[in-house]
Amino acid sequence: MAEGFTLFLLSGMLMCGLLLHTMSQHGADVDKPSRKPNFIIILADDIGWGDLDANQPEEKANNTPYLNLLAEQGQRLTDFHSPASTCSPSRAAILTGRYGLRNGVTHNFAVGSVAGLPLSEVTLPQLLQKAGYYTAMIGKWHLGHNGPYAPTNRGFDYYLGIPYSNDMGCTDLPGYNLPQCPACDSSGPQVTRLKRRAHGGCYSKVGLPLIENSSIVEQPLNLWTLTEQYKSTATRIIHNARERGQPYLLYMALAHMHVPLAPPLPPEGSAAGRHPDDGKVYTASLREMDSLVGAVKSASDDTDKDNTLIWFTGDNGPWEQKCQFAGNVGPFMGKWQTSRGGGSAKQTTWEGGHRVPTVAYWPGRIPANTSSSSLLSGMDIFPTLLSLAGVTPPSDRRYDGINATNILLHGEQTGHEFLFHPNSGAAGTFGDLQTVRTGKHKAFYITGSAEACGGATGRQQLHDPPLIFDLERDEAELTPLDTETPEYRTVVEKITRRRETLLWDIATDESVSTADYRTDASAAPCCDPRQAVCRCHTQH
Repeated sequence: MAEGFTLFLLSGMLMCGLLLHTMSQHGADVDKPSRKPNFIIILADDIGWGDLDANQPEEKANNTPYLNLLAEQGQRLTDFHSPASTCSPSRAAILTGRYGLRNGVTHNFAVGSVAGLPLSEVTLPQLLQKAGYYTAMIGKWHLGHNGPYAPTNRGFDYYLGIPYSNDMGCTDLPGYNLPQCPACDSSGPQVTRLKRRAHGGCYSKVGLPLIENSSIVEQPLNLWTLTEQYKSTATRIIHNARERGQPYLLYMALAHMHVPLAPPLPPEGSAAGRHPDDGKVYTASLREMDSLVGAVKSASDDTDKDNTLIWFTGDNGPWEQKCQFAGNVGPFMGKWQTSRGGGSAKQTTWEGGHRVPTVAYWPGRIPANTSSSSLLSGMDIFPTLLSLAGVTPPSDRRYDGINATNILLHGEQTGHEFLFHPNSGAAGTFGDLQTVRTGKHKAFYITGSAEACGGATGRQQLHDPPLIFDLERDEAELTPLDTETPEYRTVVEKITRRRETLLWDIATDESVSTADYRTDASAAPCCDPRQAVCRCHTQH
């Protein structure tokens, strides 16, 4: 009898223990699905905040219907910023969660770059790959294309794309550009030197390569058919991962909005012979990129809809000097700068240079048809995805991104208390942190402009004390606060302390990397050096 009672007690205690364990596990994993989630990151090149219809509904445009649907079924992040205002630094910060002063990438790599993102840096795909993810990338890499710096050596199981920007090589059927670039020069043999400026910034001696994994499969590539290749490859990756039952990361870096633009041609047209209204070229390119987003969303919804996070954002703002071939910054016009000459978008730290259209979509997890004005950055993708995947980042380095899980899933409005915008070519030393945001205020210790449409530029100016704008009252950044007001004095004191703290933190950070920016003509991707522009075409 006593023995039976003891067994009864033990059985009851065991059941209670199991119940408590189950409850505690449920509470601990409230933000973690039973299966590891899939991640699709879509990074649009040179896109403006105003290019997303949903950001400016009063304009009644219909250029991004699929992104509009993504926003309607997901969440718009209206105060989201690229980590830099130019290509390579922005990408490096997204994949490492660190400012360029830490990861070493402060300006763009070149066609002849011998290196890339420092090998001491640990990337998001490397960490997810180790955690059992299949990792794939499609599109523009721009973080080094030689040997150990190539995508398949930085954490991606598969890669298809262009190693840098669309304009960093010639094609046989050039897209739209300003100035217009000529077709590849086929008059000479192998590339022995890189001539970029022979024709207004155009390359004519090296073909733009399409790379699959570590092999050049087409050089020069055909920009006009690239979207369809990307679309079929993305859908194949998504379906194959589902069949394998393996979680995946698909990183798509789309250069549709970066000149030269190559929008879809009508069936009866040809790339060489049609002359459309130039004002419609950018819109057509935007719609084509949007259709690719739609195809990816459809493939994801058909396979693993409730277990896939799609995060769309941009690498920097529009390239203003390209005039009709550049995007729309919306209300973020940087008027203080433009009134003094020059442009205020890409390469600058004005809002138009780094505030980018951003949408997050995850059915059943991210509340539909919502928006967040939390101050966020592309650097936040790194810690957020790792957290959702249950992966702990290496503890031997310091990070600058924040985990935005509670903002995405639970509607919290707590973003960065301070966010720095690095110099990106318009003024100062590349990568230096001389512009800072806190709350509604933004301070400039230096200002400068990029080249505007028409070629106008403005001069660099240092500001001590800094210019401070109230973005709630003045999103166009026209009139800085009066330095004599209590509001100004409070903000400048807070920003100055935080800036000094961060600079000291970086200066004492033993994990800081240094990028090798040396170039050599022999480092340019070349399929067949015996042929003009390295020409070749292989099946893939």
